[in-house]
Amino acid sequence: MKPVTALLALTALSTGLAAADAATAAAKPYPLDTCIISGDKLGSMGAPVVIVREGREIKLCCKGCIKDFDKDPAKFLGKIAQAEKARSATAAATAPAGAHHH
Repeated sequence: MKPVTALLALTALSTGLAAADAATAAAKPYPLDTCIISGDKLGSMGAPVVIVREGREIKLCCKGCIKDFDKDPAKFLGKIAQAEKARSATAAATAPAGAHHH
């Protein structure tokens, strides 16, 4: 491979990785500490697998769960939204009286 071609290939690869990192950084954070597919605690099977779907970060316990998530993403995104609402309601109910959110 010629040096210029190798450099272009490397630049394309690093640009693709940077774009993937930017997509993850811009995604809405995952609100749970468990895998939405298996219910297992994240980290119990090694480092969580992070994917981004529809502008939301999803953390799964293993690569095998990606296939299950992609079979019915709307179902699992809905579960995440419900869990987020429940967490917000709990946080609001336990906030000290007179506390203001800005």
